[in-house]
Amino acid sequence: MKRNAKTYGLNVVLDAIGLPKSTWYYWKDQKVDYELKYAHLRDPLLGVLRENPAYGYRKIGPDLHEFGYPVGEWIVRRILKMWDLSLQRWAGKPKPSVPRRILAKEGDGMNLVARMGQPAPLEVFYTDFTEIRYAKRSRKAYLMALVDDVTKWTVGWAVGSRPNTELALEALSMAAATLADAGLSLEGRIIHHDRDTVYTGYRWLRAVLITHRARISFSENGAKGNTSMESFNGHFKGESKSLFHDTANLWELDRLVAQQMAYYNGRRRHATLGYTAPMDYIIQEEILPQPAVGLAALRT
Repeated sequence: MKRNAKTYGLNVVLDAIGLPKSTWYYWKDQKVDYELKYAHLRDPLLGVLRENPAYGYRKIGPDLHEFGYPVGEWIVRRILKMWDLSLQRWAGKPKPSVPRRILAKEGDGMNLVARMGQPAPLEVFYTDFTEIRYAKRSRKAYLMALVDDVTKWTVGWAVGSRPNTELALEALSMAAATLADAGLSLEGRIIHHDRDTVYTGYRWLRAVLITHRARISFSENGAKGNTSMESFNGHFKGESKSLFHDTANLWELDRLVAQQMAYYNGRRRHATLGYTAPMDYIIQEEILPQPAVGLAALRT
């Protein structure tokens, strides 16, 4: 209609397709109103589909609700059809990125940790995303932490609503800043994780390899190749489960995680460290070239 009405006239085109003028105006006006009414849902909806391309309208609804858009299933179904977004679920599998093609070719050769002996203190940091349930388990967030293999010192972390690149870079930046306070850097150190799309993305690789000049190690079989991180996540979430349950929002959860990380680093005893806390172990073994700002406070 839009393509031909100006050339042949509205009445001629409507007559050619057998559509009454009243029906044309009814649907035309209603669709414009509907698009305007729900335009604010387009970006969050696209975000859900990008991360979960196989989702149908029943699974999209709960994600939108968590983002603060409590809409019903019938609205989701209608706007998917209106914007042709449901077609994304049937799109062909995208071509793997260059990093993922290299990983597929090299296989286990990209696991630097598996090829080395016992790491030195602050030589290997493990990381991964883990889900946290909070607000009486009605909501979920994600935590990413970077934990040293030897000292169990958690040098960086971040909490957010999505396990995405922004969250990963926030945790990485904190790790770099923490080490800088101690007169160190990430340069030459190994960051070990699985092959999640975030960790094979260009932004993460550029930040780790180029900005911080660190090295990356990929586990060859997901969480099974990153057992140290799985152990940390299990203990950290298990010991804080009741506290997470009582938090009301993401801001409270973020503060609680910071509080629990301070406890984990400064006071919690670790069997692998001779039942001392990471900060006590680091100070006793004189691992740092100079005291990091705030390390003494973590011991109190």
